[in-house]
Amino acid sequence: VQLQASGGGLVQAGGSLRLSCRASGSIERINDLGWYRQAPGKTRELVASITSDGSSRYADSMKGRFTISSDNAKNTVLLQTQTLKPEDTAVYYCHADVLTTFGDRFVGWGQGTLVTVSS
Repeated sequence: VQLQASGGGLVQAGGSLRLSCRASGSIERINDLGWYRQAPGKTRELVASITSDGSSRYADSMKGRFTISSDNAKNTVLLQTQTLKPEDTAVYYCHADVLTTFGDRFVGWGQGTLVTVSS
C-alpha cells in the first residue's frame, strides 16, 4: 500500500490550502484515513481523520477551520484548511488504516507535505 500526498505550500496567514492523499496498491477496504502534522521540535499530532462510513474526528484546535472528506471510490482523503495561522506550519502526513487483499492490516504513513504559513 502506498500513500501519495500533495497540496502543501506557502500561504499567508488567513489563507487556505487543500491537501490531498491517495492510497493505492493491494487495498481490500480502507478502515480509516487521516492527517497528522509535526511542527519543528514537536511531536506528531492528529489533525483529523475519517472512517469509511464517514465518521470524522478533529483535534480541538482545528475544529471549524479544517474539514476532512474522503472519496471512497478513489481511495482519497482531502483536508481543506482555512484561516491558517503561523502555528499551523508543519509537515502534514497522511495516515491510513487499510485491510489489504492479502488479509493483512496495513497501518502507515505517506511521505509528508510541508505547509508553511507566513505572518
